[in-house]
Amino acid sequence: MSNEIDLPSPITGMRLVAIAILQYQDKFLMQLRDDIPTIVHPGVWTMFGGHLDPDEKPTIGICRELQEEIGYIPKQISFFRSYLGEQVQRYVFYGALDVGLDRLELNEGWDMDFLSASEIASGSHYSCQALEKRPLAPSHQQIMLDFLASSRSRINML
Repeated sequence: MSNEIDLPSPITGMRLVAIAILQYQDKFLMQLRDDIPTIVHPGVWTMFGGHLDPDEKPTIGICRELQEEIGYIPKQISFFRSYLGEQVQRYVFYGALDVGLDRLELNEGWDMDFLSASEIASGSHYSCQALEKRPLAPSHQQIMLDFLASSRSRINML
């Protein structure tokens, strides 16, 4: 588990979000968000995670979100980087999955799948549920590209 002391402090007035880069072999788990126009990133591929509860620590929040959304928490989850967006501060974590899709529960979202580095770079991936290619959310694609460019993505995280 990541040490909270190493995390950047929350910025007042920002929505706080924790998201996870989850690697399975040489691919990455992503969620196709529900195609509901009133939600953030409708109908596009994103990482799993979500808003932190008031006064919730990011490392606790990401574990809660993963348990709620896929019924699984990696054995170890580490802090990657913090990103500031328009009115949102994202705490990005990474961890290794040691189970396949058949052992995960999709409790939130329209679809989930493992994406390759080339699919992430291309910015889209086919969904068996939507029956078409769907784009990656630009902010999530950039985070994934940053991760892939870092040496951490090549380290065996198990």
